[in-house]
Amino acid sequence: MKLLVTGGAGFIGSNFIHYRLKNHPNDQIVNLDVLTYAGHLESLKDLAGNENYQFIKGDITNSEDVKKGMEGVETVVHFAAESHVDRSIVDPLIFVKTNVLGTAQLLEAALDNKVKRFHHVSSDEVYGHLGPEDAAFTENTPYHPRTPYSASKAGSDHLVRAYFETYGLPVTITNCANNFGPFQDPEKLIPRFITNLLMGKKVPLMGKGENIREWLHTEDHSKAIDLVLQKGRLGETYLIQGEEKTNLEITRMLLKILGMGEDMIEYVEERLGHDFRYANDGSKLKALGWEKEHSLEKDLKEVVSWYKENEWWWKPLKHGRPNIDRKVQKAYEPIH
Repeated sequence: MKLLVTGGAGFIGSNFIHYRLKNHPNDQIVNLDVLTYAGHLESLKDLAGNENYQFIKGDITNSEDVKKGMEGVETVVHFAAESHVDRSIVDPLIFVKTNVLGTAQLLEAALDNKVKRFHHVSSDEVYGHLGPEDAAFTENTPYHPRTPYSASKAGSDHLVRAYFETYGLPVTITNCANNFGPFQDPEKLIPRFITNLLMGKKVPLMGKGENIREWLHTEDHSKAIDLVLQKGRLGETYLIQGEEKTNLEITRMLLKILGMGEDMIEYVEERLGHDFRYANDGSKLKALGWEKEHSLEKDLKEVVSWYKENEWWWKPLKHGRPNIDRKVQKAYEPIH
């Protein structure tokens, strides 16, 4: 099978490519990625010389780049997206362009090329947020995005469904929890906190750290997508469930692993539109046979070890943009 993976130089995309080639070694994979600040070919350097892997530098909002990437492809797995919520608050239009218009370009090309499957990777954030006692999201939960990021992902989800209903394009969608694992850019919470602590810097924890997220190891995510490609029903959405923890609990787990105390926490202001809680009901996916193999308690230690052992990968990123940029940094200034 020949697959087009968009955003394959990003965190989740690169992990999926590794997973797919390991478990389906006869597949051919084309990686289409524009290489923004969050795209790192270093994450795929072990695939250099692999005759079943091809990289194309291209933008999903550019029809010619998409056309080139789509040649001879049977399956599209669409990861490419602007995904950092803080950046979406500072510059929402780039999120609309990439996540909505870029998805539209891909859908058009997929239709023209008569692909056998278009799988769209989305987020649980499209459903809004939950209170502490609310039932988890299901595939039938009404959309209620609260940030420019989640609104742009909601728009892309609706487009994918529209191409299924209107044109019969064979699509599936997964909405996942927060991911963690190796090769995650240090702008995200877990790798930011790990790399800060490894450099002797405090970690910026929003509010009191009470916000709740589900955490999903990226290998479990890849396994879920792989299963949906094989057994998922066309036109259907599947939620991928993680493990619920408050941000403070995650922070304390990391501090314990690294043998540090809570004096390394620097409490900062809440971001605008900061969602309180996400939680997914993964029963529909589990009915296909998916089971989570990883756990935070075990695998956070392995992730910390990976960042310890791979400073070559993340230190240039920290030095290249020590505070991301000034506008985004303002979201992490200490509470006085």
